Amino acid sequence: MVDMMNNRFRKDMVKNASESKLSKDNLKKRLKEEFQHAMGGVPAWAETTKRTTSSDDESEEDEDDLLQRTGNFISTSTSLPRGILKMKNCQPANAERPTVARISSVQFHPGAQIVMVAGLDNAVSLFQVDGKTNPKIQSIYLERFPIFKACFSANGEEVLATSTHSKVLYVYDMLAGKLIPVHQVRGLKEKIVRSFEVSSDGSFLLINGIAGYLHLLAMKTKELIGSMKINGRVAASTFSSDSKKVYASSGDGEVYVWDVNSRKCLNRFVDEGSLYGLSIATSRNGQYVACGSNCGVVNIYNQDSCLQETNPKPIKAIMNLVTGVTSLTFNPTTEILAIASEKMKEAVRLVHLPSCTVFSNFPVVKKKNISHVHTMDFSPRSGYFALGNEKGKALMYR
Repeated sequence: MVDMMNNRFRKDMVKNASESKLSKDNLKKRLKEEFQHAMGGVPAWAETTKRTTSSDDESEEDEDDLLQRTGNFISTSTSLPRGILKMKNCQPANAERPTVARISSVQFHPGAQIVMVAGLDNAVSLFQVDGKTNPKIQSIYLERFPIFKACFSANGEEVLATSTHSKVLYVYDMLAGKLIPVHQVRGLKEKIVRSFEVSSDGSFLLINGIAGYLHLLAMKTKELIGSMKINGRVAASTFSSDSKKVYASSGDGEVYVWDVNSRKCLNRFVDEGSLYGLSIATSRNGQYVACGSNCGVVNIYNQDSCLQETNPKPIKAIMNLVTGVTSLTFNPTTEILAIASEKMKEAVRLVHLPSCTVFSNFPVVKKKNISHVHTMDFSPRSGYFALGNEKGKALMYR
C-alpha cells in the first residue's frame, strides 16, 4: 500500500478520506486517469497497439523496432585509443622498503598481485600490489651480491637472480622459502653470469655469455642443453612468444634468429640504421619484434618478415629518444610498447600499437621525478606499469 498523504502531489488525487492509502494498482489507475484528464484523452504515442504496415514499409518497421528498446547503441571500442593515455601516479612499489641504491629489476608476478623489486643493495623484495600502500611481503638479502637482474620463473614459483660480478645464479624457491645457489653449471665456462632470459613456457633459461655465446639451459634442472654463437658480442636476447625461437641482437647491429630445438640459425639481418644493438623485445601475440639501438632509434618489425626476409624493413622507426635505448617492454595485450634509455633523465616513452605513435601525456614534463630508467614492466593484465630508476625508487602508475 502507498501512503497518499505523505506526498504533496498525490494528496490532490485523493477523492475521499478512505483513500489515505491506495494499493499500487489503484494508484496506477488513478495516475492514468489524471493524465488522460489533463491531456484530453489518450495521446497517439501512448497507444500500445502497433500500427499495421504494408510490406514496402519494412524499413520503417525496423526503425520502429530500434526505437522500441533503450540501451547503448554505440559500442565502446575494445582496443586502446591513441594520443592520450589515461593514467595516474600510485605509491612507489617499494615505498615500504626505501633504498638509495639503483633499482636493477622490477617485475610483476605472473599470477599473483605481487611486484618484485631488486637492486644494487643486494636485496630482492616482494610487495603486494594495491596501488595505495603496497605492503611489503618479504625481503631476501644476498651477501655481497649486488643484483644485476632478478626475474620470476614462468610459473611464478621461483625467483632467479644474478649479480654484477659473480658467476653464481641464485634461485629462490618461493613455496619452500629456500635459497639455492647454483655455483657451477657443467659445461658453462663463463666467468660472470649476468644477463639472462626465461622462456614464457617455463622450459628454458638463456644466458648471454661473452664472445657471442648464448647458452641454453633447462629451467627445471639448470643444466646446459647447448650453446649458440653469433658474430661479435651478444648485446641482448629474447625468446619468441611461443618459446620456439631466440632473437639475439649483436654488437655489430645485426639480429640473429635461432631455432631453440635444433639450435640452428634460421635468419640474420641488419637492424636498419643501427651501429650496435642494445635491447630487443618480442610481443606476446607474436606480431612484433622491437630492436633498440645505440642512437636512440627503436625499429618495430613484423615478426614474420624477420623470419623470412634477409633485409626486412621496419613497420616504423620510433625516434623519440636521442640516447641509446636500453630497455624495451611490450605490454601483455600488445597495445603499448615501453621504451627507455638509462643514459638520460626522463628518457622513457610509451608507444601505442598498432599506430606506432607515442602517447603525448607521458612522462609529465613538469614533474621530472622519473630520472634515469633502468628497468620497466607491465602487470599481467596491464593495469599497472612500473619502472625502476637509479635513485632507488620503483615508480608505479595505474
